[in-house]
Amino acid sequence: MDKKHGLFSKSHSRRSRSKSPVRAVSPIIIRRRKGRYVSQPDRHVSEMLPPVIEGPDPDGEDSGSSGDYSRLERRWYNWMKCQLPVAPPSVSSSSSSSGFKRTDLRLLLGVLGAPLGPVHVSALDLLPHLSIKNTPMETSSAQYILQQYTAASGGYKLHSSVQNGYVMGRIRTVASEFETGSKGSKSKNNSSKAVESGGFVLWHMSPDMWYMELVLGGSKVLAGCDGKLVWRHTPWLGPHAAKGPVRPLRRALQGLDPRTTANMFASARCIGEKKIDGEDCFILKLCADPATLRARSEGASETIRHTLFGYFSQKTGLLVHLEDSQLTRIQNIGGEAVYWETTINSYLEDYKPVEGIVIAHSGRSVATLLRFGDMSSGHNTKTTMQEAWVIDEIAFNVPGLSMDCFIPPSELRFDSQGEDLSQGPKIKTLQQSSVATRHNYG
Repeated sequence: MDKKHGLFSKSHSRRSRSKSPVRAVSPIIIRRRKGRYVSQPDRHVSEMLPPVIEGPDPDGEDSGSSGDYSRLERRWYNWMKCQLPVAPPSVSSSSSSSGFKRTDLRLLLGVLGAPLGPVHVSALDLLPHLSIKNTPMETSSAQYILQQYTAASGGYKLHSSVQNGYVMGRIRTVASEFETGSKGSKSKNNSSKAVESGGFVLWHMSPDMWYMELVLGGSKVLAGCDGKLVWRHTPWLGPHAAKGPVRPLRRALQGLDPRTTANMFASARCIGEKKIDGEDCFILKLCADPATLRARSEGASETIRHTLFGYFSQKTGLLVHLEDSQLTRIQNIGGEAVYWETTINSYLEDYKPVEGIVIAHSGRSVATLLRFGDMSSGHNTKTTMQEAWVIDEIAFNVPGLSMDCFIPPSELRFDSQGEDLSQGPKIKTLQQSSVATRHNYG
């Protein structure tokens, strides 16, 4: 019997297999052996995407008889469940504490689960040529830094040869601090420090298609993009679409997709230098344009700004730190506006070449969610969350992966037919959703 290892154990005696991007589609199950792939032949592709399960899958309920899972898929599913801590029921625990934990997990998944980048980029876009004449120094410096980053992470020719890819990793998250402030007083709650462990699988395909499954604390978040529509499915909201233009997954920018990262900062400006963990870095700043911010706003919710800072090492040329800041204004009916500001700081570590492309194999993020502006209640709240991740397996140009693997849920697919998606899908989202877990994604 295999010996179980801790979440961040360096020993990898157990090989992990991935689950296909869509349950009804099993194009390939990968296992890496000495740099080669062993794949399963393509199976029949269903014409209709089956309904997405509401809430986490029951433990083992359909693992034996359901036809939606192949034998190899069930092995991956069982492996994923083994990574999740299963707490035994406790008769002494109160319903209020368990409710708080569920709310805490929702906040973690809403903020750190599947956030998006600030602007639309495409894998087909080309980086601007380095130009000094009639170009502001901030812009030309940023172009030079991106040229160095592209070369350091494998080079443009190698990046262009990647048609699709697959990543499997493990994560640990914790809501470390909840702080409430009011006029003349401040309180801090550090009691909710329960660590949640899980894992994720990310698939991507050129151009602009991606799909991710993330399992954490017994709940599952699904998110994807077919090149025209970005969507997410959570147990508490069901399937819903992102407002605004198609944007990449922020997790892919965390050292997993150098080509998309370079394209994301193509219109950025170099604003200076700073030391990150003792390493001198150039700072590139990217702001979402007003048209994108307007397209992402809906009803009483207005996205005021979304800014991304990239810190590129002067020594290696690689991206070592990513800072993401977003401000949203919520206008209450008959009341004052409330502001939500989310800041995510990600530190990228352990860069290693995979088939010539240099990928960050571990990292950590610290997210701060600040609520302020409601003077009638007199309180401001601040929540700090942390995440650490390790990449176990990554592959490029996977045989058998097709566009059918990135089909959105049928509820969203049918509603979006005939709509102009150039400025984002005009799909009604659930009004009962929590603002704290929605504004980071819309």
